[in-house]
Amino acid sequence: MLQYVAVSKEDWSLISSKFYATNYKKGTLLLEEGTVCNHLSFLEKGLLRFFIWKHGETVTKFFTEAPYICTSQRSFNQREPAKENIEALEDSLVWQLSFKDQQELLRLEVWRVFADKITQEVQFFTENILEELQNETAENRYGLLLKQRPELVRRVPLKHLASYLGITQQSLSRIRRNIS
Repeated sequence: MLQYVAVSKEDWSLISSKFYATNYKKGTLLLEEGTVCNHLSFLEKGLLRFFIWKHGETVTKFFTEAPYICTSQRSFNQREPAKENIEALEDSLVWQLSFKDQQELLRLEVWRVFADKITQEVQFFTENILEELQNETAENRYGLLLKQRPELVRRVPLKHLASYLGITQQSLSRIRRNIS
């Protein structure tokens, strides 16, 4: 939060008092589709995968690496059932804020500014993903991922990377051989 906005000691004391820590084991779902997302989460340690089910298979939407804030935005803010799942790909430490406490924090100007900045950042990130999907081949997208987020490529199982790129594991293996 401090990289986005200056926070007084008093505001930080109030904000930090609203979060509580939860440890998630690898493979645990933090959110299951069809349920309402009740938390805004700050991932302190670990790796999360956002995915949907399509024709009996999982389709990876994106990954969240620590440290970062994440949630099912529509479900959390609109109080409607989530259309996606959030899974811990590694043992993860997550600080969570309830919807009720989020609403209380929105009374603070500093929290509103922070929330606006994060929302805008996530929107830009989402637009970049959509642009890449529309304009780049899977091979180019993998190359970009390898260049921009090499540690992520090493940490994520191939099946999830392939799903994220919209290709089969065999195609990803071929792409990886061609790039090496």
